[in-house]
Formats: sequence, C-alpha cells, structure tokens
Amino acid sequence: MTLSYPRLAARTLRFTLGVPRSITVAPDGRTVRFVRTSDGVTRTGILREIDVATGEEAVLADPSVLLGESGEQLSAAERVRRERSRESAAGIVGYDVDPAGRWACFALSGGLWVVDLRTRASRRLPTPDGVVDPRLDPTGRRIAYAAGRSLRVIAVDGTGDQALAEPEGATETWGQAEFIAAEEMDRMRGFWWAPDGESLLVERFDEAPVQEWHIADPEHPERRPATVRYPAAGTPNAAVSLWHVSLDGDRRQVQWDHVAFEYLARVSWTEHGDPVVQVLSRDQRRSQVLAIDPADDSTRVLRDLSDDHWVELTAAPRFAPGGRLVSLEDVDGWRRVVVDGVAVSPTGWQVRSVVAVLDDAVVATASHEPTEIQVVRFGFDGTLEELTVGAAVHGAVVGGGTTVVVRSALDHPSTTVTAHPAAGDAVRIGSVAEPVPFEPHVHLLAAGDRELRTAVVFPRDHTPGTPLPVLMDPYGGPHAQRVLASARMFTEAQWLADQGFCVVVADGRGTPGRGHAWEREIAGAFADVTLDDQVDALHAVAAAFPGDVDTSRVGIMGWSYGGYLAALAVLKRPDVFHVAVAGAPVTEWRLYDTCYTERYLGDPTARPDVYDANSLLPLAADLSRPLLLIHGLADDNVVAAHTLRLSSALMAAGRSHTVLPLAGVTHMTPQETVAENLKLLQVRFLHENLPRVEVSPQDA
Repeated sequence: MTLSYPRLAARTLRFTLGVPRSITVAPDGRTVRFVRTSDGVTRTGILREIDVATGEEAVLADPSVLLGESGEQLSAAERVRRERSRESAAGIVGYDVDPAGRWACFALSGGLWVVDLRTRASRRLPTPDGVVDPRLDPTGRRIAYAAGRSLRVIAVDGTGDQALAEPEGATETWGQAEFIAAEEMDRMRGFWWAPDGESLLVERFDEAPVQEWHIADPEHPERRPATVRYPAAGTPNAAVSLWHVSLDGDRRQVQWDHVAFEYLARVSWTEHGDPVVQVLSRDQRRSQVLAIDPADDSTRVLRDLSDDHWVELTAAPRFAPGGRLVSLEDVDGWRRVVVDGVAVSPTGWQVRSVVAVLDDAVVATASHEPTEIQVVRFGFDGTLEELTVGAAVHGAVVGGGTTVVVRSALDHPSTTVTAHPAAGDAVRIGSVAEPVPFEPHVHLLAAGDRELRTAVVFPRDHTPGTPLPVLMDPYGGPHAQRVLASARMFTEAQWLADQGFCVVVADGRGTPGRGHAWEREIAGAFADVTLDDQVDALHAVAAAFPGDVDTSRVGIMGWSYGGYLAALAVLKRPDVFHVAVAGAPVTEWRLYDTCYTERYLGDPTARPDVYDANSLLPLAADLSRPLLLIHGLADDNVVAAHTLRLSSALMAAGRSHTVLPLAGVTHMTPQETVAENLKLLQVRFLHENLPRVEVSPQDA
C-alpha cells in the first residue's frame, strides 16, 4: 500500500528516523558514538559506534534486546521532558559518556542503564523507577540522575545508590529544570558535576507560588482534570535556587541577588576554572555572569550585560583552557564570540552556537548569509577559518582531533553525517532514513525592501504562466527560522504546493540569523510587525512571478505562533488574506508563559495597552473570512483556552468560524492518523473556502 505523504511524514517523524543523532566523539577521536533507529519508520533509537579508521559500525545498546517483550514504558516525568524538548522518538533518545570514554549511560523505560564501552556490555542498575537525565561524573566512577523529584547518585558498578537531595514538600523538585527553563530558556538540565566528581551544582525549584491550571479530558468525563502549575504572563514563577551538594550530603545555597535576577539561565563547570552561572532579571534587560567560589559558594561578577529590550540567552559562558572566559554576546549589532570581554569574531557573522572550546579558538556555527549555517573556527587572535562552505545548513561535533559534520543542502532532501579525522580519509556515517518521495523545488528570494528571506514552492507539474492560489505557510515569530538552504525543510511545502498552491514561506523581523536590531524589531509589536512582513513577502513574490501567482486567492496556515499569525491575518487584513487555518494559536498573550511573553511584550500589569494591541480577542468582530481553529485539548503549552476564548468572542460577535478540537493531543501531533487526516482536512478547508475563479464563456 502506498502511503500518503502526510502519513509517511508522520510515520518517519518528517524523515528524521534513521538519521544519526546525539553524536559524540571519543577523546582520542578514533570512535564516534551516535543514536540511530534500525530503519526509517521504527522510532526506537539504538546506541551505536563507528570506528573512524575502518568505517566499521557496532551496536552498543539495543532497547529491543535489553527490554525484551516487556517493551518501553515512560514515566510521567520523562513524558513531560520529551514534550518540552519536542521529542517524538522512542528507545534511547540521549546518553552520556564520561570524558575518558570508558562508560556510557542512558535512561530507558524508567530505568538507568550503563554500558562498558570496552566490552560493549550493558546492564540495568538497581535504582528507583522514573530515572531522568542520568549523567556520569567526569572521573567515570558515579552516575547522578533525577527520579521522583529527588537527585540521586549511584556507582557505575551498581552499588551505593543514595539520595543527595530530596523534596520536603509536594511542590519541591531537585535536579530537574523547571517549566520555564525547559520551555523557554533552552535549558533542559538541572544538575552539573564538579570536575573532580566529588560534588555537584543542583537546581532546586518550588512551584508553590505558581498558579494552578486544570486541563480536562472531555473525551473521558470520568477522569479528574490534570492539575498543572502554569506561570502565565504577569504571574509568579517557580522559586528557583542553585545548591552546591557534596557526596556526603552537605549542601549550601549559591548566593546571588534573587530579587534582581529571578531566572537561573545557564550553568557550566569546567576543569579550567570555577563554576559559572548566568542569571537574568525578570524583565530580561539585565544579566550577570557569575563565578562561584566552591569554598563558600559566594559569587563574583564576571560580566554584567544589559539591553534596552532583552539580553539574548545563548551558549553557557564557560572557562576555557588557560582560564579565559568564553561567551556569546551581542556586540556592535552582531552575536559574537567574546573572550575575557573582548569580541574575537568579526562583525557580519551571526554566531549561533558553540561547538567546542579549544586552547586557542572556538569552533561555532555561524551565518554570514542568513539562510546558510556554517561551521567556523574563530581564533582567539581574531583569525577565522570556515570549516564548511556552500549553500547548506551545517552542524558539527568535535573531539580528539575528529570533526563530525552534519549537512543538509538544497540539492537533495537528505542529511549527511561525515567524520573527518585529523589524519586519514573522511568516513560517512550511514543513514537508513526513508527516502522522501519527491525532491522539493525551492526558489529562495530576498523579498522587498527589507530583503525578507522567502522560499517559494510551485507544484512539480506547474506550467509557467498559469496563475495559482497562494498559500502562506509561516511560523513568523522569534527564535524560529523556516527559510534555510535545506531541502528537507520544504518537503511539506512541496506536498502542499502539489495540491494546487504556490506556497510561500517567509521569515520576517524577529526571526534568527540577521543580527541584534532585526530581532528586536518585534519588541512590543508582534501583531503589526510580523503581519506586515508576511504581506510584504506576498507582494514581492507576486512581483517576481507575475504570471504564476493569483493574489485574489490567498490562504494562510500555521501552528503555534504561526497559528496566531494566520488568525491575525484574516482578522486584520481581509483585503489580502481570504482564508486561514490556525493551529494551536496563541490568541491572548496574557494566557501565555512569563519568560517568552514578557521578553517581547513586557509586564501585562504595567503595559496592558501592549497586550490589548497584540491580542486577537478584540478583533473578533472584524472577522469576515473563513477561519478554521485547531487545538489539542491536552496541550499544556498553548492551552486550549486560547482557541476557546477566541471562539467565544467570535460567537458573541456573530461571526461564523470552524473549530476542530483534538482530544488527547498535546502541542505536538505525532500520532500518524491524526497527523495525516489533519493535514488533509486543512487542505480541503483551504480549497473549499478560497474564492472561486470566474470562467468567462469564451474560456469555458
């Protein structure tokens, strides 16, 4: 049976199953370890390694062998962690290796497993169930892990399991990242080992101040609603602190001004200096990088950062060899590598992430052209070496003189993973991903006066000169970039185009890759700025393809922020947009979380006018175009109240609209049948509600 593209995309997790991931390199550079599924449709990750010299692969841990017929069972904590990280795969999805490369550990089906990398033997250690995020200490003797809201430690031989920190109340948790850190600050960890393996820095958070929300399952009225602590904009966050905990149970709180700096943003502890933390004020306009004195857990200020709008959180500041402090900071309009307060990467390069910190350089991913991501070596002396080139998206992992490059380009919708040793030939790490059934044909434009990076996709059988309805398919919000020189980014866009549309994907102001000022154009102005850019991109595409685009028939669809933008489009600009599909939209920013919303719109109690201006609810009476609202009723990120409140406002205004509730679905929709039918229903809604083309008698 031939599967539809939406079904195949859901089954393959958008063709990512079977691609090597979670890559690490052994200290000597001779071995690369990674997770890969057995094929392109099986979700169970298997831990493997490859000999860089010979190209020979070996299995280190296979969940189907380790678990047998019992299969995988996820704890509630692990399900939450995967939802926060948007993880849809199963089996081994992550692991840790000690610096000497002797042991690996991972969580599987609620248990803690360890692998002897010399013998490739795996075994489950005797721990409580519900293990989350196990980490080996730098000496390879012990493993710390979170379980049941406690932080625990066990020796690699399975002896001496003990709780180092346990909750004293029902709202207290040790060793895990709180909701805001995981959802909005890209920090998934809650503990960090000392280099000598004798103590740890451990997060403690107490959710008692956070308001309780209740998410019901209307499909099962016999079940009690799930109670969640959700810190909506303008309301209290969890109380977060950091503690220095020794293996004998002694613990002391790390000291900083928690009133001035409410958020614990980043933590690092390397062998080259004291532990480093980055803390952030509630309004996010000021941040301090602090060194901790392990003797008494006092702190001293290393960097004091400020911004008129917000300080961007990037890679964790850390001490490099020689005791130099390495960080990523916005300097002179660009995100740059900073060493001891001096920017060493040049203007014009937007640094995105730190790959490795070496004795004399930082290997990082960076963009000179926003649609491309390169791997670049930035020397501490200001030198620059591009390790990758070409119109593509690259990532890398470095270890022991070996660099593993992950590459995705526009010429083919595949991802290649190649290990480049310091000496000898490169070796390709094989992928068993399902082939995409077609190759996207993507036109990249720098659209309009602002040179909005825009992708245009026509049907594969399109006859030039035949006008097509337009489907705008944006995300359009901050911290997410859709238009990249990677064909795999546009497989769904190509399928949508093949349904009879010219599909347009545009990255407007606020999206990453284009510098400090570009990202801050959206401050206080989600609605006006992001919508204006979609309109400008549409007009630029129409000018670039005058005979192929029919601007009298324009639809727009999106999910999450893209859903907000889609609904906004038909509410504010019905002269441009004729139909919209809004999935899991934020409709009222007072209902979204503190860190994200206050970063861009400020405190709702101090700036109610800004929140009103960016809310969809006051616009309800203006709806004159068909609008389909879709929402998962189990969504704990953008809760279903967003769609329900907009629907109520539309009903009160007498405005016709359609609501599709998805029982049991969260912010992600990984279920195959849901994903397939949802996409087909959206396309049908768009076709049925776009204006009809009038055919004159002579053309009939």
